[in-house]
Amino acid sequence: MDRAQKEAVVAELDQIFTDSGVVVVAHYEGLTVAEMTDLRQRVAKAGGGVRVAKNRLAKIALEGKASAAMGDLLTGMTVFAYSEDPVAAAKAVQDYSKDNEKLVILGGAMGDEVLNPAGVKNVASMPSREELIASIVAALGAPASNIAGAIGAPAANIAGILATLEEKAAA
Repeated sequence: MDRAQKEAVVAELDQIFTDSGVVVVAHYEGLTVAEMTDLRQRVAKAGGGVRVAKNRLAKIALEGKASAAMGDLLTGMTVFAYSEDPVAAAKAVQDYSKDNEKLVILGGAMGDEVLNPAGVKNVASMPSREELIASIVAALGAPASNIAGAIGAPAANIAGILATLEEKAAA
């Protein structure tokens, strides 16, 4: 890898560390190519990405950032999973690590906050952006459906009473 390629990798990692809502660092030693591809697909499906880079280049990209302490996690064969959504990548990696014990979560960063493995697990247990939006929409829509049901209920009751009276009159 020549100097220009290294500078490009550092710039890409800088962009990842700056723009991502969450970055998860994990050891991937022992994962096969198929398992790594599965991890990449799961994280991509969640709306994130996976990047393997030399630890030295990642530490250079972390210099001067609030999450620079995450550099202490960078030993051995590390992989970065990241997403703009502060929960998506953490949730995808946590789920994958349950299925494959070769992937060991070391920690990560959420904004300026450096996370330990328990912190990543806590972030993964939070509802995602889509789940929060769905619950807000449901909460906003519930009063309208309750009002429609309350307005329609008396008419349905009257119709039922009229049908019963009509049956009694016919009999």
